[in-house]
Amino acid sequence: MKITALAGGIGGGRFLRGLLRAAPDAEITVIGNTADDITLHGLHVSPDLDTVMYTLGGGIHEEQGWGRADETFSVAEELAAYGAHPQWFTLGDRDIATHLVRTQMLAAGYPLSAVTEALCDRWQPGVRLVPMTDERVETHVVVDEDGHHRAIHFQEWWVRMHASIPAERIVFTGIESATPAPGVLDALDAADVIVLPPSNPVVSIGPILAVSGIREALSSSTAPVVGLSPIIGTAPVRGMADAVLRTIGVEVSPQGVAGMFTDILDGWLVHSSDSDVVPHVEALGVRCRAVPLLMSDIDATSAMASAALDLAAGIRGRDS
Repeated sequence: MKITALAGGIGGGRFLRGLLRAAPDAEITVIGNTADDITLHGLHVSPDLDTVMYTLGGGIHEEQGWGRADETFSVAEELAAYGAHPQWFTLGDRDIATHLVRTQMLAAGYPLSAVTEALCDRWQPGVRLVPMTDERVETHVVVDEDGHHRAIHFQEWWVRMHASIPAERIVFTGIESATPAPGVLDALDAADVIVLPPSNPVVSIGPILAVSGIREALSSSTAPVVGLSPIIGTAPVRGMADAVLRTIGVEVSPQGVAGMFTDILDGWLVHSSDSDVVPHVEALGVRCRAVPLLMSDIDATSAMASAALDLAAGIRGRDS
């Protein structure tokens, strides 16, 4: 079986770990969000790619869900002593090594897809991890501070401000010229199943779908496209997805998020407690099931992945 997944960071990485358990013999390609990428202290940082790579490669800080395990922060402390900015995004010493290698390879002319492949040679994540594009795309947020409108990098709004200031607009800068990285469209075309893990639908899945040709490839795919709701009830399972959903005028609910993807979705999983929304999602033309969707441990996460694959198998059987 060939499975292609579109993934953001923490939620995507943890779900993929369960997917590997549920389908150990599958060939899995992960298309990673790169619109969270940011340059810090001259280093190119790819938070979502690294979180997936560390999570699947056994190097993640499990409690945080991001960053390296057994991390130290000597470089960050020295930078702070020099008064170097920004100080709201702390890079650990082990993590910096990844960013140094990535930055050096990009400066030498290697595309991000080749750099990601080289980094994964060390971590052996068990999947093929490819960035959504080799072009630079960044998510920016337009905010109103004391009557002044300004655009800031998503990471500043998310990490420094904790999304405390309402976002007026979310903009994917550079998306107009972005094309799929090598292997992206091939992975979608060859897939037997395409999965949307419970990642942030606006700033993790949204940028991937905004790259020219990717959403079209999904909507025309003969493979079942199955997603898992990142919203339970009226709140995100993790993070602040509700803040960005409100910005784009989408209801913070499982059916609200499903409505964002009706042109590509064949199946949608909601949490057991949201069984009442199943008929509303199916009214959108999307097969829906209510199952446990809390990634409390690897067994629960594997069961989620199995439920997604079972739903896909049912859809494929219905359409054959």
